[in-house]
Formats: sequence, C-alpha cells, structure tokens
Amino acid sequence: MSEQEDILKFPCRFPIKAMGMNSIELDIHVVEIIRRHVNDLHEGAVTSRPSKGGKYTSVTVTITATSKQQLDAIYQDLTDSPLVLMAL
Repeated sequence: MSEQEDILKFPCRFPIKAMGMNSIELDIHVVEIIRRHVNDLHEGAVTSRPSKGGKYTSVTVTITATSKQQLDAIYQDLTDSPLVLMAL
C-alpha cells in the first residue's frame, strides 16, 4: 500500500477542485467528467466560486471516493481537459 492509501481510508468523502476561465460551461464540464467515474453525486456536492477579478472560476465537487485508482482517473481526465487550467 502506498503512503497516500494509508492516509485515505476508502470509501471517504473527498473534495475535488478544478479551476478554469469563468464560464457556465466549466461547471457543467467538470461535473460531466466526474460523473464518468462516480455513480452518485449528492445534492449540494457541487459549488463554484469566481476569483476576485472574475476572470477565473473554481469548481469543487465533493464525492465519495472508492479508491486511489478512481481519484487518479478523475484527475487525469480533468487535467486532459482544455477547459481545466488546474485540478487540486
């Protein structure tokens, strides 16, 4: 088991944050990507917040993560997206 797997006990609640240019498409796109890997998103799982200047938006989706492989796949898809500038 890796050190990260020792820290996270699956299943667990896990916030995923993606940042990109401020647009409604970003929210929709991030949720679509995460839904590929997560069967059920709970009500209130998605929040977004614009930057102070309004140029960027951060979208946070809190999921119930089931494995490190699931998280790795989500982050890979998010970072592969041209709309996502950064994923945390």
